[in-house]
Amino acid sequence: MTIEEQVQLLARGASLIVPENGLKAKLEKSAKTGKPLVVKLGLDPTAPDIHLGFAVVLRKMRQFQDLGHRVTIIIGDYTTLIGDPSGRSATRPMLTSEQIGQNAATYVDQLAVILDKAKTDVRFNSEWLGKLSFADLVKLTSKITVAQVLTREDFKKRWDANQPISLHELLYPLAQGYDSVAIQADVEMGGLDQTFNILTGRELQSDPEIAQDPQIGFFMPLLVGLDGIKKMSKSLGNYIAIAEPPLSQYSKVMSLGDAQMSMYFLLCTDVPTAEFAEILKAANPMEAKHRLAREIVTIYHGTDEAAAASDEWKRIHSARQFPSDAPELTIPENPINIVALVRHAGFAPSNGEARRLVEQGGVKINSEKLSDPAASITITDGDEFQVGKKNFARLRLG
Repeated sequence: MTIEEQVQLLARGASLIVPENGLKAKLEKSAKTGKPLVVKLGLDPTAPDIHLGFAVVLRKMRQFQDLGHRVTIIIGDYTTLIGDPSGRSATRPMLTSEQIGQNAATYVDQLAVILDKAKTDVRFNSEWLGKLSFADLVKLTSKITVAQVLTREDFKKRWDANQPISLHELLYPLAQGYDSVAIQADVEMGGLDQTFNILTGRELQSDPEIAQDPQIGFFMPLLVGLDGIKKMSKSLGNYIAIAEPPLSQYSKVMSLGDAQMSMYFLLCTDVPTAEFAEILKAANPMEAKHRLAREIVTIYHGTDEAAAASDEWKRIHSARQFPSDAPELTIPENPINIVALVRHAGFAPSNGEARRLVEQGGVKINSEKLSDPAASITITDGDEFQVGKKNFARLRLG
C-alpha cells in the first residue's frame, strides 16, 4: 500500500488532523527509518464499559496497527486522581485508587476485542508522573501560561459564570501532555473535546529542552448516541456496549433514527464509503438498518452470531413472537396488580408511567393487551409478559 493510500485509509472519518500534512510526513519518516510510529491514547478509567462511541477511536488505532505501527494505551491512574475537566461545567469528582484499579482491569480486557495485543503496550502514567518532584512540576508549569489554559471553552464558561475552577484542574493538560513526552508519542488520538490537551502535548514536545519531534493530533468525531442528540455516553443511557449480547446490540442499532445511519456506517463499520452511500440511496431504511446491524454485531461477535441475532430480531418484531431468551422474573405475589407488576419488572420509572403504558395498550400477558391499571391478574408459571416493543420477561411463581 502506498503512503497516499495509507493516508486515505487512516483519514477516513477523521474530524481533524493537526497539522494537516503531519500524517503523511510521519508515515514517510516511518517507512524511511523502519521504525513503527507510536500511536497514543490516554484513558482515565472512570467507567468500566467500552461502547461504540469509544470504539470509533480504537478501531482507527487498529488500522495503524495493521499498517505495522504500535499502540500505547496510557491508563491514567495518576491523572484520574485529578479528573479530566474537558467538556465539564463543574469540577469532576476524583476516584479512589481501588475504583481506578477495578475499571482499568475491565478496560484492558475489552481493548483486546478491537486492538492487536501483540502490537499494544499498556502503561500507567503513575510510572513517570509519580516520580516528578515539586521542582520538576514547577518547571513543567513554566512551559504554559494561565492565559492559554483559560482560553479553553470549558474553563472560560466557568470563569465567566463565576463558577469555581480548582487549581489541580489546571494541571491536567500538562500531565496529559507530559505522557506524550514520556513515551515519545508520534500520534495522539482523541475526540475534539481533547483538542487542548493533545495540542499541549505537541507544545511540550517542541520545547527546546525536550526537543522531540512533536506528535500529530488525530481527532475522531464524537458518535451521537441512540437518542440522536447527545454524544454516546453510559451516563446518559444512550449507548451500545461492545460487550453486550448480540441481540441487544442488534436491537439497539435497529432503533437508530434514519438520519444517523450514515455516521454509523462511516465510523462503526468497515463498509467502503461508496458502498454504504449506495445502500442508503437504493435500499429502504429498514433494509439498510439491517445491514448496519449485521455489520456491527459481526465485528464484536462474529458472522454466525450476527445472523442468529438478525433471525431472532425478525422473529420477534416481524412475526410478533416472544423472544426465546427473555429473562425470567419471579413475582412477589399472586394475584398481582398490573401496575405493580410493571414496576416490579423495572419497565417503568414510576407508577404514573406504568399506568399510562397500561391505558395505552402497551402491556400484554401472553399477547393479550391489558387496559385496566386498577386490575389484578392471576399469573400462571411461564406466562409471557411484554411492555412496549422492547421489554420482555417470562413470569415465574415464587
